[in-house]
This record gives sequence, structure tokens and C-alpha cells, in this order.
Amino acid sequence: MNGARAQYEQPNGIGNGPQVLSTTQDLEIICGPLLNYRRTSSEHTSNPVWHGSVLIVTTPGQRPEPLRIWCAGTAGNGGGMHNEKQGSLEHSSPAIKLFEDPRKAFFNYEIEVPFQEQESMWQYEIPRMVTAGGIYRNDANPVKPTRFFVPSKHESFRIMFHSCNGFSVGTDEDAWSGPALWADVLRMHEQQPFHVMIGGGDQIYNDSVRVKGPLKPWTAIANPKKRREFPFDSDMRDRCDQYYFDNYTTWYGTDSFASANGQIPQVNIWDDHDIIDGFGSYTDHFMKCPVFRGIGGVAHKYYMLFQHHIPPPASTFTTDAGQNKIGRSSRPGSSNHPSDKTAPSDGLPLDPVQLESTFVKELKHEDPSYIIGTRPGPYVEERSRNIYCQLGKRIAFAGIDARTERTRHQINYPETYDKFFNHIASKIAASNGTIKHFILLLGVPIAYPRLQWLENILQSPIVAPIRFLNKRFGVAGGIFNQFDGGVDLMDDLDDHYTAHQHKKERKELMHRIMKLAKDHSVRVTILGGDVHLAAYGRFYSKPDLGIPAERDHRYIPNIVSSAITNKPPPQPVANLLARRNKVHHLDHETDETLLEFFNKQPGAGEPGVKPKGAPNNHATMPSRNYAIICESHSHTDGHVNGMANGAVTDGVNGHTSDAFEMPKNPRQPLHKGEENAGTEHPAAQGLRRTGLAGPDGLDVTIRVEKNPSDREGHTEGYGLSIPALDSTGHKGQGERW
Repeated sequence: MNGARAQYEQPNGIGNGPQVLSTTQDLEIICGPLLNYRRTSSEHTSNPVWHGSVLIVTTPGQRPEPLRIWCAGTAGNGGGMHNEKQGSLEHSSPAIKLFEDPRKAFFNYEIEVPFQEQESMWQYEIPRMVTAGGIYRNDANPVKPTRFFVPSKHESFRIMFHSCNGFSVGTDEDAWSGPALWADVLRMHEQQPFHVMIGGGDQIYNDSVRVKGPLKPWTAIANPKKRREFPFDSDMRDRCDQYYFDNYTTWYGTDSFASANGQIPQVNIWDDHDIIDGFGSYTDHFMKCPVFRGIGGVAHKYYMLFQHHIPPPASTFTTDAGQNKIGRSSRPGSSNHPSDKTAPSDGLPLDPVQLESTFVKELKHEDPSYIIGTRPGPYVEERSRNIYCQLGKRIAFAGIDARTERTRHQINYPETYDKFFNHIASKIAASNGTIKHFILLLGVPIAYPRLQWLENILQSPIVAPIRFLNKRFGVAGGIFNQFDGGVDLMDDLDDHYTAHQHKKERKELMHRIMKLAKDHSVRVTILGGDVHLAAYGRFYSKPDLGIPAERDHRYIPNIVSSAITNKPPPQPVANLLARRNKVHHLDHETDETLLEFFNKQPGAGEPGVKPKGAPNNHATMPSRNYAIICESHSHTDGHVNGMANGAVTDGVNGHTSDAFEMPKNPRQPLHKGEENAGTEHPAAQGLRRTGLAGPDGLDVTIRVEKNPSDREGHTEGYGLSIPALDSTGHKGQGERW
């Protein structure tokens, strides 16, 4: 670097940046490339367009050349990819500087490619890339693959879903072989490409900021009042900023996970560990303390950059901010349309101290994939960032930001739900029946065993004397958290939709989801993570209504896949949850329970593999895992990648299975797609289309780790299928249908 002033001016930004220029001819990469999927435009025409982005993090003073992208091959009628560069589809995209300070710079490339008649492979190249250590990344063996796959215009995306991608404080990471399951993800991707990678929250664990990072002295303060009043000044903010950045670059540069980031487009929402464990679920007076407000802002900054590829707010909260401030102008209004002038001002005014030697691009327009909350959250002083996009021809996807607005007593503002569901309903209606499935990401499971009995014990008077002894003498230190002195498990329990204080909000949310399914005849499937085990819950109409699943708008599965990296809970916890797998009643028409999904232990009988749960536990699987979701049938000339349409022919031919005999125990299969669920199901491997559950059905696979000592992360698959929905079939039954 040299200290000379840059010879160019970055437009549309706040701050002047570090005013340095790189003197090397190489593009020095600290982290990346990271690939994101944003949305599809012209989705209901014959010429849909895929939109995404590529992020790189460089040393400061860099001037990246444009990214080149081209179609490197398409799938033929016989399957497989024909690797032939198509010059007519080659184009370039300029680098857009999002943020720069004296340590680093973030650049984003907006890319768009056309969907084609067949699945296509796209290659991208950023010239002159070398690692910050000098290793070239654009040679014959690049450090990370820079290609991705787009499905045929007639197909929906093949989806990989994961959550809890990190380790809790105190975990022996080596004993769990690090992030080993990403090696399995890449093996599956090589055999059948994933078109999108959905992150359900906790893509990174930042909790060690309080044990090894700059919050360690603050955490050690014994007096809760002094801890609440402790200032979050510019010095602490700078040290936390450096910690979060370093943690992101280390984790996003880790082995197989880094490789996946460059070739499987991501769509992410965040959760507490992306900030710090339990953020949002501690007591209100403690959540409003300066340190929690400060780290909420710092974590949000890097969440925006690394996980969404958009510029952060130009400044975040500190207690010693100067008084000479200017109004914030780096965020559009509350509407998805920046021309809306009725929106209240966002967050905090700008702090000139934070803009010294710093550049932040102004965000003039929100991408149409975002549904922005109407007002800032109570602790993170930014608006919630909910997501809607279409995943190919027939699948719509949305993710609720359930962290930005969260308190101990609410998950999202009522007006956020209104805006969210109005937007989704309008998008699905605009498809004129083309969208058959709506996948909703909640982060935390919603069809899950109740733990209210445990809440009652932990909040009962018998705990009070122990809490007093803990405050005075440190007794039972492992039971109570280091923040507000509450029982350590309570923040996890308070996060659950099934927690007592969220019961009303949960019921209202499920009723809105069911109405959406009923009004638009679209099957809704919910994704949830967080709980560090795998399960498959479902809501459904009570048996006395006599509605088969294919016509039941209340049949709403909840795929629970967690964690891909963090260690699972102890066997006794998983077994206890399985024993608590009751049949619950959401309302007079709707029941819910977990499916007895896991017919055997993963890797049973293989050398060195130990049982993960009790022999009679078939409902919860305490072993690391991830999920695969794809359409059950092909819609491209009867073939996709060599698989004939309906390659497995023993499934349901059509939309109904009226002849299916409903079980007396609803923990057993409720339709033909759930029959033989587990390792014997045709969807278990996650590679072949089953043809089950009708022409618009989905196949679901949960890949479960066999042996945590296996650094290659080999897994066993458990499968089932989800039928599409024909919600008009039982209107004659009156209001209860």
C-alpha cells in the first residue's frame, strides 16, 4: 500500500475511506468469493432470469476488475452435462464497493443469467485473485470452485437446508471432527447439484466474544447492575468489530464450507448465535443495556455484508458518540419502494467518529426479494429483513427474520406479519396456480414437543434460593447464565414457538399459514433448525374430519434439520423429547405430532459407530444432519440429469390417496408419501426422484452423520415425500373443511 490519495472518487457513499491505493497488480483476497441467490425476475414468462451476487473481501485500496460469467454447459436429454462454453451467453459485471476501512474492503458483483431449456452450469472468474498470503486463485486448480448450477426453466430448485453451523462455547471441536458434514454436502453436490443452500440461522457462532474476545472483562463483572450500566464506547466497539470480522473470515474460509460458499448460492436468515447466544430472549432491562445494544449493531453490520452482500448502516450504537451528528440516509424507507416518504427515520444518527477513514455505500434501493419491517427492532436498532423469492418454476420460498424484532415475549411485530403475508399472498396469486409449494423458513421448529413442564420448574420458587446463592457465592455457576443471572436453559426455551409466552402468537401464525394454503391451494412446508437434532413434525386435520392429506390445507410438515456442525444434545434429552411426543391440539380442527421417522440408527452395525438414541426413540435423532428437498417428478422432456420422469413407479398416481387407511396412531404415516419413511424410502438417498405423492409432490431427505469421528462426514439418508395440495376437494363439508 501507499499513502497517496486515491485518484478516483467512489460515488453514492458516505465517508472518504482510508485513502490508500494498492501498489500490487494482484487482487488480494481475504475471504471469498461467496455466492448468493436473490430472486427470479420474469418468473411467470417463458424467459425467466436468475439474479444473484458474488462477494469478495479484499485488503484496502484494491480496484477489482469486472467479473466475467459464461454458460459452461447444459444437461442433455440423456442426462449429464455437456461442457461447452457458449460465447453468446458470456457477459461481465462491475465490482461495487460496499464498505472499506483501513483493514479491509467489501466488493459485490451483481449477476444475472437466463434460465434455459435444460439445467445449465455457469462459470465465473474474477481476474488476478490471490490470497492475502499470495497464493493464486485463478490457476488450473483454483482454491475454490467458481461455478454454479441453474435448473431448467421448467423445473424447481434442488434445495439443501442447514442450520447451526458452528460450535457452542466449550465444545471440543476436534472431538467432533470440525465441520465434517460439509464434505458430505460437496459429495452430494457432485452427484446431483444443489441449486440453492438455505441457511436457517446460526450460520456462524460468535459466542466466544464473551470468553475469548473483548467482552470477557465485561462478562466477569459480578454485579448485574454494574454489568447493565457498563458503557459500550468506541474502543470496545472497535475491538468487537475486529472480533466479529476475524471470526467471519476464519469460519467462511474453513475447508469444505468455504468451497461450498463459492459454488452453491446461499439464502440466509439469522438467529441468536449470529449475534451472541440468547440475544433477544433475556430480560428486557438487560437486553437494553449498552453492551447488548452495541454488539447487536456490530453483528448486524457483518451479517449484512457477509450473508446478504449489501452495505451495512454507516454507524452503530456507542455510548460516547459525538454530538455533532448528521441524519441517517443510508437506508431506504419501510416500504419496498424507496419512493415511499411516509416511513419513519431508522435507527441512530450517524457518528462521524465511526466514519473516519471509512467508506459505506449508500443503499438507495432495497432488492425486491426483501420484505422490510415497518420499524426498528427493540434491541437491534434496524428493521427486520424478511425474504421472499421463487425457487424455480413451482416453489415459492420465504424466510421470517425472527431475531431483529424478538423480545422475551414476542417474536415479530403484528404489522410485520401483516406485511409479510400480504406480500406472499400477492406473489402466489400472481402465479395463477403455477406455484404448488410454499416453503417457509422459521428458524426454530414450530411443530415440536412441549417443554412447558420444564419451564415451570425452572421458574418456580424452588430455584430462587439457588439463584441467591449463585449471586452471592457463585454456587451452581453452570446452571445460571453470565448475562442477567437467569437459568441458563431459559433463553433456549424462551426461543421456542412452543414456549408459554409465545403460545398465542404461535397459534395466530399457524392460522395465517393455513389460510394461505387454503386460499391458494398451495402446500406449505416449514423449515426449522436451532434444536441440534433432526425430526419431522406435522400439523393435520383431526381424523374425524376425514380429509386425506392431499386435500388437507392443515397438513403442514415441519422439517427439523439441525445442527450441521454443532454437537447434538445428550441422548437422554433426545429420548425425553421423544417421550414427550404427544398428540397436541392446536384448535378444534387441527392436531400436531412428530412422525416416527427414524426406523434405525445411522450406520448401525458399521465399525466404530455408536447408537445415537434409545432403541424405542424413532422421533428425534441426536446426530448432526442436513436436509435435501426437491421435486418428486421431472418436468423437462421426461428427463433430468439421466433420471426418467417417475423413475420410481410404486408411488401415488395422481393427487389423492383416498384408499389410504388412516392410522390409529398419528405418529405413523398419514399418507402414502410417509409410508416406509426412513432408510427404506425411495427418497432416502437424496439423489433420485421418487415420483411419489403426485406430479407436483416433493421428496425430502435428511442426511444424518454416522460417526462424529469420521472427518469425511459420511451420512445415512432418511426419506419421505410430501404431496401437493388440492384444497378445493372438501369444500362441501362446510366451515370445518
